[in-house]
Amino acid sequence: MNVPVGHLRNVQVLGIDAGGTMTDTFFVDQDGDFVVGKAQSTPQNEALGLIASSEDGLANWGMSLHEALAQLQTGVYSGTAMLNRVVQRKGLKCGLIVNRGMEDFHRMGRAVQSHLGYAYEDRIHLNTHRYDPPLVPRHLTRGVVERTDMMGTQVIPLREDTAREAARDLIAADAEGIVISLLHSYKNPVNERRVRDIVLEEVEKSGKKIPVFASADYYPVRKETHRTNTTILEGYAAEPSRQTLSKISNAFKERGTKFDFRVMATHGGTISWKAKELARTIVSGPIGGVIGAKYLGEVLGYKNIACSDIGGTSFDVALITQGEMTIKNDPDMARLVLSLPLVAMDSVGAGAGSFIRLDPYTRAIKLGPDSAGYRVGVCWKESGIETVTISDCHMVLGYLNPDNFLGGAVKLDRQRSVDAIKAQIADPLGLSVEDAAAGVIELLDSDLRDYLRSMISGKGYSPASFVCFSYGGAGPVHTYGYTEGLGFEDVIVPAWAAGFSAFGCAAADFEYRYDKSLDINMPTETPNADKEKAAATLQAAWEELTKNVLEEFKLNGYSADQVTLQPGYRMQYRGQLNDLEIESPLAQAHTAADWDQLTDAFNATYGRVYAASARSPELGYSVTGAIMRGMVPIPKPKIPKEPEEGETPPESAKIGTRKFYRKKRWVDAQLYHMESLRPGNRVMGPAVIESDATTFVVPDGFETWLDGHRLFHLREV
Repeated sequence: MNVPVGHLRNVQVLGIDAGGTMTDTFFVDQDGDFVVGKAQSTPQNEALGLIASSEDGLANWGMSLHEALAQLQTGVYSGTAMLNRVVQRKGLKCGLIVNRGMEDFHRMGRAVQSHLGYAYEDRIHLNTHRYDPPLVPRHLTRGVVERTDMMGTQVIPLREDTAREAARDLIAADAEGIVISLLHSYKNPVNERRVRDIVLEEVEKSGKKIPVFASADYYPVRKETHRTNTTILEGYAAEPSRQTLSKISNAFKERGTKFDFRVMATHGGTISWKAKELARTIVSGPIGGVIGAKYLGEVLGYKNIACSDIGGTSFDVALITQGEMTIKNDPDMARLVLSLPLVAMDSVGAGAGSFIRLDPYTRAIKLGPDSAGYRVGVCWKESGIETVTISDCHMVLGYLNPDNFLGGAVKLDRQRSVDAIKAQIADPLGLSVEDAAAGVIELLDSDLRDYLRSMISGKGYSPASFVCFSYGGAGPVHTYGYTEGLGFEDVIVPAWAAGFSAFGCAAADFEYRYDKSLDINMPTETPNADKEKAAATLQAAWEELTKNVLEEFKLNGYSADQVTLQPGYRMQYRGQLNDLEIESPLAQAHTAADWDQLTDAFNATYGRVYAASARSPELGYSVTGAIMRGMVPIPKPKIPKEPEEGETPPESAKIGTRKFYRKKRWVDAQLYHMESLRPGNRVMGPAVIESDATTFVVPDGFETWLDGHRLFHLREV
């Protein structure tokens, strides 16, 4: 947003999205005005890309980095480094202690892990299934003698000598982290915590510094494989990520900041990079976009939103229904099942940097799933890339300005794309270069459109009930293609689409969340005394989780009276397989009447998520988990509100024309400078609206208009 020159600005909040291709920064001042910066990611040292992106954004305000960072009150980071570490199996060398006789269960995993991420045709053929290497190899796994049954009863006491032997073995094997996960410890953690204490004693005796992680301290939830995988991540991936975040934090402190960075967590809040449960931040980038869409929807009154995010490596989709996000409790990530509350999202490995190849036997076009990432494609001579990407198709078809990629910081060569596509795609298929490139884009758009449609219809909704938000660096390039014909109520592209995930980070509250598994089963006709007992069990879990939440905030300098607590629970009808997360209408639960309020809230939510006719209270209720969230509000970006002007764009916004290929013909597309367009302006296709950070394509048959909130509305004409 532009403000008058000479305006005294006080920068308050920094949101960061360090993606696989680009690093986005989002600065918010004391008035809620904001500016977006963008630079190529620097995987070898993320701080370099962050600083370059920050300087790019602040240049729009005429501010130096040092000047802005000295004013900042808070910064929020999101990125993919931890997830990439897991995918590439480049984590710390960890040891694992389990029950004796169960030493192979982590290596065996759950059956679903053998085909996660596979296309349907590969899932149905067993010979294609495979298991990735376990995070902890078998030779670093040790068993201890003890057994706690599923009700929490200690059946075999812990034999402490076996725990000491296991600890000494792993210390001698130079383990860099030791994880403890015993059967049913979420029901009764006594033995697991005693093993933890014994291991800590042995580590101290050894003189080494080895972090120890007990699942009962981190993720006291059912499902051994999920819980064990997640606790291992704390040592395997979160510890090295903590070092990365420490470097970033130090790099910014050296330049004037006075705060510790927070990180976007999987449940949609932000936590400190020093938090105990840092594995909760394993996938943080795409979450920021969903939080940004939810915040924008709350401010502008949009209840049902389809969130669609295209970056350089993936297409991420999430639904917000009646202003609420869906939270998955047992998600999968990097072909691992986990015990993390995760904003429900679906991902396709197709983005602007995705590689394009021909199947050597069928000549079918294959998109991704691997990507050029920050190296863009063959069009960037210095990239070293030889395989063509989606971005090369954009270059050939006239979507992108080769001289204005990242504001001209990276110069692209269209002819390199033409030559590469001719050799790799067009000639083998007997097509012209432009038809080959157009075919690839149509295939991608069709795949994304089908994916978006199936996600919405699969949950029982119609696109006509949803507003589609399109964002990400490559989102506005493809918006028309993957929304065409779906019949959305509205299709919206924010002018700050390229930095939308970083915007979401800046809009997220400082929030910690803790979960605990419960088993409360109540038939329909229940005496009040049993309802009171059920309420008391839930209340006791809330009180236990509250201590954990407040302890985390205390580490960050916040006292209990500064924290707003919000209890929640997971409930289902008895006999069902899937539960729902419910925000409790009560701060505490003690009486039978309180229990009835909790079931009423569940029934109302169930009717909204599925259908009123699907509610089945006659089955009774099961509470499967307790949740406690603690929040500290932070300053949020202000959504722009400018008066609308005429429909005709000013001549100063026009920056020439460019040849644009679609539907077998070349046309002259009018070019516009995005920041020069005024609220109320309408643009008829074919047109390309350029910004330093993104490109918004409006082909013939479409028009867009810019509202006073700097949101572009796209529609078919």
